[in-house]
Amino acid sequence: MTEWGSAPGGGSERALEAMPIGLIVVDTDWRVSYINSAGEAVVGYTRQQLVGMSYWEAFPANVDNEFGRTYREVAATGRPAMVEAFYPDPLNKWFEVRAVPGPAGLSLYFTEVTERRLAQERLALLARVGVELAATLDATAAAARIPGLVAPILSSWCALTLVRDDGTLRDIGSWHPDPEVRPLVQRYAAAAAHAPAPGSSVTRVLDSGSPVVETGGALTVPHDCDESVAAVLAELAPGTLTVLPVRGRDRTLGALSLGTNRLRPVAPGDVTTAQEVADRLGLALDNARLYDQQRRLAEELQRSLLTAPPESDVAEIAVRYLPAAEAARVGGDWYDSFLHPVGATAFVIGDVVGHDTAAAAAMGQLRSLLRGVAVATRAGPAGMLSALDAAITQLQMRTYATAAVACLSRDGDGRATLLWANAGHPTPLVLSADGGVCELGGGRGELMLGVDAAATRTDTETVLDPGATVLLYTDGLVERRTGHLDAGTAVLRAALHELRHLPLEQLCDALLDRLVEGRPEDDVALVALRVRS
Repeated sequence: MTEWGSAPGGGSERALEAMPIGLIVVDTDWRVSYINSAGEAVVGYTRQQLVGMSYWEAFPANVDNEFGRTYREVAATGRPAMVEAFYPDPLNKWFEVRAVPGPAGLSLYFTEVTERRLAQERLALLARVGVELAATLDATAAAARIPGLVAPILSSWCALTLVRDDGTLRDIGSWHPDPEVRPLVQRYAAAAAHAPAPGSSVTRVLDSGSPVVETGGALTVPHDCDESVAAVLAELAPGTLTVLPVRGRDRTLGALSLGTNRLRPVAPGDVTTAQEVADRLGLALDNARLYDQQRRLAEELQRSLLTAPPESDVAEIAVRYLPAAEAARVGGDWYDSFLHPVGATAFVIGDVVGHDTAAAAAMGQLRSLLRGVAVATRAGPAGMLSALDAAITQLQMRTYATAAVACLSRDGDGRATLLWANAGHPTPLVLSADGGVCELGGGRGELMLGVDAAATRTDTETVLDPGATVLLYTDGLVERRTGHLDAGTAVLRAALHELRHLPLEQLCDALLDRLVEGRPEDDVALVALRVRS
């Protein structure tokens, strides 16, 4: 065995001692025969302590990790290899090691690369946070996953607390990489949200909007009535607790708590990156809150315009409107039914192109214009659509929409007749009393509104037997992102046939349940009429 302090190769000792990288040499029995000065400064052993020890006893974490597997492979194959990995307590550092085989054993040249590795991980973390926040419209659900991204890269554990609209606190989520410690962190997160006290770290951050850092005894001293938080922190025993504000545009939305154990120093880069995570989260939550306000406003506008249908001696009438499940899909679907000046009952179904508040506003304008056109001109469906198209051009609305208009009345022989016109809208369906389903008038539709005000509009008259049902609907009922419109229409036709015996109101509800299961990808509006006997 080489004597303590001696370097392999005798005369090379001065060169090895002058190297800026660490070197450990182990013999064929895996006993340490040499370590240079640079290595001593990193591994936590003096030369006198380490030389002569079994390498696996000196560094037990390497027995089954990536380092150990690589070293054994090099010893077995005789081929050098490079490995980069993390060594846990007590070093808690990243190392890059080049293992070189020789006749007497292995030479392990190693460099600490913690800062480089952490910088890479911090950038990767920010990228993952960005993806999480951008991949869903539910910012709160994305927020719940943030602690699992932050720990253990930036801290030993992490918890997130947000402020509800009523000012109370909500425990959004927490994480510790050790499953045995994870319940303790969950208890801390719950206590911080459910038993806040004026002097607690989370409360101070929410009040001031500034970070709070606590170390040592201050961590376990109860703040006012905050004994529950202090008790959990005493069990967690962090060396440092850093609480960062989650800031919106004009207020603090929550607090991100990072606990760092006593063997892991708090790196300034970790705190800076964690605050960047909190700021990105705050912006996403704020944007979601503002967008939700816009969505609710647009939906309220739509609902305020979608009035109950009038009473009709000719037909029973049912209407439905179901907003999109996703906030971003609010748009311009509408239905309408009113008494036409000539004595008929008018039915309208329409869809403005777009899914935003502008589409919802345009929908309100078109609906009002169409009613005004009907009263002022006493025109039939085709004339109403032509006049509406002219108004879109004259008023420079720059709006595109599809619409179908129908007028139901009884002729001189008492038959129910439906006069209708279609401007690019899905063709209404007719369910006969015996259960047959067909497209109204063979499915012919003309140019949508907003393209050419001079486009030809044609009325078509259809006689409806007693008990026949006509369904006017928007494409949200049948169109899916993963399927073809024709396939959705076929499903609707089959459902109409199967549900033909239901009363009209129940039929509408059953169709919505069957086709969209209560969560449509797009707005759904429909008007159904059933001819009275």
